[in-house]
Amino acid sequence: MAPKNKIKTYSLSEMKDEFIGKAGTKKRDDYEYELNMEVLSYMIKKARQQRNLTQEELGELVGVQKAQISKLENSANSATIDTILKVFKALKAEINFNVKIENKRIQLA
Repeated sequence: MAPKNKIKTYSLSEMKDEFIGKAGTKKRDDYEYELNMEVLSYMIKKARQQRNLTQEELGELVGVQKAQISKLENSANSATIDTILKVFKALKAEINFNVKIENKRIQLA
C-alpha cells in the first residue's frame, strides 16, 4: 500500500522555473547574472587568499585602491572586464570566457 502523504520532489531547474521565472525571462536572466557575479567575486577572493596577498597588496599590483578590491570581492557587478582581467593577471591566475553563437562555442582567454 502506497503512503498517503508522498512528498513531491523538484529539481533545481524546476524550482527556478516556478519561483524565479523560465529561462530567457528578464527576472531569470537577472538572477543568473547576479549568481555569476557572486561566483566571480568569490573566485577573486579565494585566488587572492591562496597567493597570501592582502586586498591592499593586490590593489597595488593592479593599480587600484584597497577599497576597489574590497568592492570587487563583495560584488563584481560594477567591475569592467578590463579590471577583472587585470586582477586575475596580477594574481597569476587564468580566466576563460566562453561565448556560444548559434550552438557553436567560441572560447576567449
